[in-house]
Amino acid sequence: MSRVVHPIEQESFRRLRARLDTSRFPPLTRAVVERVIHSAADLEYASDLVMDEGELAKAHAALHAGAPVVVDVEMVAAGITRRRTVCRLKDAVAGPGLTRSAHAMRLAYEQVGPGALWVIGCAPTALEELLTLDASPALVVGLPVGFVGAAESKAALRESGLPAVSNVSEKGGSAVAAAALNALLYHPASYADPYADSHSEEKS
Repeated sequence: MSRVVHPIEQESFRRLRARLDTSRFPPLTRAVVERVIHSAADLEYASDLVMDEGELAKAHAALHAGAPVVVDVEMVAAGITRRRTVCRLKDAVAGPGLTRSAHAMRLAYEQVGPGALWVIGCAPTALEELLTLDASPALVVGLPVGFVGAAESKAALRESGLPAVSNVSEKGGSAVAAAALNALLYHPASYADPYADSHSEEKS
Protein backbone atom coordinates (compact mmCIF):
# COMPACT_ATOMS: atom_id res chain seq x y z
CA MET A 1 0.00 0.00 0.00
CA SER A 2 1.40 3.37 -1.01
CA ARG A 3 1.81 6.03 1.63
CA VAL A 4 -0.21 9.23 1.33
CA VAL A 5 1.95 12.26 2.08
CA HIS A 6 0.24 15.09 3.94
CA PRO A 7 0.59 18.53 2.27
CA ILE A 8 2.35 19.94 5.35
CA GLU A 9 4.96 17.17 5.19
CA GLN A 10 5.37 17.70 1.45
CA GLU A 11 5.95 21.43 1.99
CA SER A 12 8.40 20.68 4.79
CA PHE A 13 10.49 18.50 2.50
CA ARG A 14 10.32 21.10 -0.25
CA ARG A 15 11.75 23.69 2.14
CA LEU A 16 14.37 21.25 3.37
CA ARG A 17 15.54 20.65 -0.21
CA ALA A 18 15.53 24.37 -0.91
CA ARG A 19 18.02 24.84 1.94
CA LEU A 20 20.11 21.72 1.37
CA ASP A 21 21.01 19.95 -1.87
CA THR A 22 20.46 16.26 -1.11
CA SER A 23 20.55 15.13 -4.74
CA ARG A 24 24.19 14.03 -4.37
CA PHE A 25 23.17 11.17 -2.10
CA PRO A 26 22.15 7.76 -3.50
CA PRO A 27 18.43 6.96 -3.05
CA LEU A 28 18.27 5.16 0.30
CA THR A 29 20.96 7.30 1.88
CA ARG A 30 19.07 10.37 0.72
CA ALA A 31 15.84 9.01 2.19
CA VAL A 32 17.47 8.44 5.58
CA VAL A 33 19.30 11.77 5.62
CA GLU A 34 16.19 13.74 4.69
CA ARG A 35 13.87 12.00 7.11
CA VAL A 36 16.32 12.36 10.00
CA ILE A 37 16.76 16.05 9.21
CA HIS A 38 13.00 16.44 8.93
CA SER A 39 12.47 14.84 12.35
CA ALA A 40 14.95 17.15 14.08
CA ALA A 41 14.92 20.28 11.90
CA ASP A 42 18.71 19.97 12.01
CA LEU A 43 20.56 20.30 8.70
CA GLU A 44 23.86 19.30 10.32
CA TYR A 45 22.81 15.66 10.17
CA ALA A 46 23.67 15.74 6.45
CA SER A 47 27.36 15.70 7.35
CA ASP A 48 27.04 13.93 10.71
CA LEU A 49 25.34 10.69 9.62
CA VAL A 50 27.39 7.69 8.51
CA MET A 51 25.92 4.88 6.39
CA ASP A 52 26.55 2.76 3.31
CA GLU A 53 24.08 2.52 0.41
CA GLY A 54 24.78 -1.15 -0.21
CA GLU A 55 24.12 -2.02 3.42
CA LEU A 56 20.94 0.04 3.35
CA ALA A 57 19.75 -1.83 0.26
CA LYS A 58 20.21 -5.21 1.96
CA ALA A 59 18.51 -3.92 5.12
CA HIS A 60 15.65 -2.49 3.07
CA ALA A 61 15.10 -5.88 1.44
CA ALA A 62 15.18 -7.65 4.83
CA LEU A 63 12.78 -5.14 6.35
CA HIS A 64 10.26 -5.46 3.54
CA ALA A 65 10.59 -9.24 3.70
CA GLY A 66 9.38 -9.10 7.30
CA ALA A 67 12.55 -9.10 9.40
CA PRO A 68 11.86 -8.24 13.07
CA VAL A 69 12.51 -4.72 14.31
CA VAL A 70 13.92 -4.34 17.83
CA VAL A 71 13.96 -1.00 19.67
CA ASP A 72 15.63 0.03 22.88
CA VAL A 73 12.78 2.15 24.30
CA GLU A 74 9.05 2.64 23.79
CA MET A 75 9.65 6.18 22.51
CA VAL A 76 11.41 4.71 19.48
CA ALA A 77 8.60 2.20 19.05
CA ALA A 78 6.03 4.99 19.14
CA GLY A 79 7.79 6.72 16.25
CA ILE A 80 7.81 3.67 13.98
CA THR A 81 4.37 3.89 12.52
CA ARG A 82 4.11 1.04 10.03
CA ARG A 83 5.67 -1.95 11.75
CA ARG A 84 5.29 -3.78 15.04
CA THR A 85 8.45 -3.68 17.08
CA VAL A 86 10.01 -5.64 19.90
CA CYS A 87 10.90 -3.71 23.06
CA ARG A 88 11.85 -5.72 26.16
CA LEU A 89 12.79 -2.82 28.45
CA LYS A 90 9.79 -3.35 30.73
CA ASP A 91 10.92 -6.95 31.32
CA ALA A 92 14.56 -6.08 31.94
CA VAL A 93 16.31 -5.86 35.30
CA ALA A 94 19.51 -4.03 36.10
CA GLY A 95 22.29 -5.97 37.73
CA PRO A 96 25.96 -5.60 38.63
CA GLY A 97 27.64 -4.06 35.60
CA LEU A 98 24.43 -4.37 33.57
CA THR A 99 21.87 -1.63 32.92
CA ARG A 100 18.21 -2.35 32.25
CA SER A 101 18.73 -1.19 28.68
CA ALA A 102 21.56 -3.67 28.19
CA HIS A 103 19.56 -6.51 29.71
CA ALA A 104 16.67 -5.62 27.40
CA MET A 105 18.98 -6.20 24.41
CA ARG A 106 19.78 -9.69 25.70
CA LEU A 107 16.10 -10.48 26.16
CA ALA A 108 15.24 -9.17 22.71
CA TYR A 109 17.96 -11.24 21.06
CA GLU A 110 16.70 -14.36 22.83
CA GLN A 111 13.29 -13.57 21.33
CA VAL A 112 14.13 -12.63 17.75
CA GLY A 113 17.46 -14.32 17.02
CA PRO A 114 19.74 -13.26 14.15
CA GLY A 115 18.76 -11.13 11.16
CA ALA A 116 16.71 -8.41 12.87
CA LEU A 117 16.93 -4.67 12.47
CA TRP A 118 17.93 -2.98 15.74
CA VAL A 119 16.96 0.64 16.36
CA ILE A 120 18.68 2.31 19.32
CA GLY A 121 17.91 5.95 20.00
CA CYS A 122 18.22 6.40 23.73
CA ALA A 123 20.72 4.29 25.65
CA PRO A 124 24.40 3.98 24.73
CA THR A 125 24.60 0.93 27.00
CA ALA A 126 21.99 -0.81 24.83
CA LEU A 127 24.19 -0.29 21.79
CA GLU A 128 27.29 -1.40 23.69
CA GLU A 129 25.52 -4.59 24.76
CA LEU A 130 24.27 -5.32 21.25
CA LEU A 131 27.86 -5.24 20.05
CA THR A 132 28.71 -8.08 22.44
CA LEU A 133 25.96 -10.33 21.08
CA ASP A 134 26.26 -12.56 18.04
CA ALA A 135 23.15 -10.93 16.61
CA SER A 136 24.10 -10.92 12.89
CA PRO A 137 21.80 -7.91 12.38
CA ALA A 138 20.35 -6.88 9.05
CA LEU A 139 21.01 -3.32 10.23
CA VAL A 140 21.78 -1.42 13.40
CA VAL A 141 20.37 2.09 13.60
CA GLY A 142 22.65 3.34 16.34
CA LEU A 143 21.69 6.90 17.20
CA PRO A 144 21.71 7.13 21.00
CA VAL A 145 21.98 10.60 22.49
CA GLY A 146 23.95 11.92 25.44
CA PHE A 147 27.16 13.32 26.82
CA VAL A 148 28.25 10.02 28.41
CA GLY A 149 29.00 7.14 26.10
CA ALA A 150 26.88 8.12 23.10
CA ALA A 151 29.62 9.18 20.69
CA GLU A 152 31.87 6.40 21.94
CA SER A 153 29.24 3.68 21.47
CA LYS A 154 28.54 4.90 17.93
CA ALA A 155 32.26 4.89 17.13
CA ALA A 156 32.42 1.31 18.40
CA LEU A 157 29.49 0.41 16.16
CA ARG A 158 31.31 1.75 13.12
CA GLU A 159 34.48 -0.08 14.10
CA SER A 160 32.54 -3.34 14.48
CA GLY A 161 31.90 -3.61 10.76
CA LEU A 162 28.20 -4.33 11.29
CA PRO A 163 25.77 -2.82 8.76
CA ALA A 164 24.73 0.40 10.41
CA VAL A 165 23.36 3.90 10.42
CA SER A 166 25.17 6.03 12.98
CA ASN A 167 26.37 9.57 13.52
CA VAL A 168 29.62 11.02 14.73
CA SER A 169 28.40 13.54 17.28
CA GLU A 170 26.75 13.14 20.68
CA LYS A 171 23.33 14.09 19.37
CA GLY A 172 20.68 11.60 18.35
CA GLY A 173 17.56 10.41 20.14
CA SER A 174 14.39 8.41 19.78
CA ALA A 175 12.83 10.62 17.12
CA VAL A 176 15.80 10.54 14.77
CA ALA A 177 16.36 6.80 15.26
CA ALA A 178 12.72 6.09 14.43
CA ALA A 179 12.98 8.44 11.45
CA ALA A 180 15.94 6.50 10.03
CA LEU A 181 13.98 3.25 10.19
CA ASN A 182 10.86 4.90 8.80
CA ALA A 183 12.86 6.10 5.81
CA LEU A 184 13.43 2.48 4.85
CA LEU A 185 9.84 1.49 5.62
CA TYR A 186 8.48 4.30 3.46
CA HIS A 187 10.80 3.42 0.58
CA PRO A 188 9.09 0.53 -1.27
CA ALA A 189 10.72 -1.42 -4.07
CA SER A 190 8.77 0.51 -6.71
CA TYR A 191 9.70 3.87 -5.23
CA ALA A 192 8.48 7.18 -6.57
CA ASP A 193 9.81 10.23 -4.75
CA PRO A 194 6.73 11.79 -3.10
CA TYR A 195 8.49 15.13 -2.68
CA ALA A 196 9.75 15.56 -6.23
CA ASP A 197 8.29 18.27 -8.43
CA SER A 198 5.46 16.67 -10.41
CA HIS A 199 6.61 18.52 -13.53
CA SER A 200 10.16 17.21 -13.52
CA GLU A 201 11.71 13.77 -13.25
CA GLU A 202 14.51 13.62 -10.72
CA LYS A 203 17.40 11.33 -11.52
CA SER A 204 19.00 9.40 -8.69
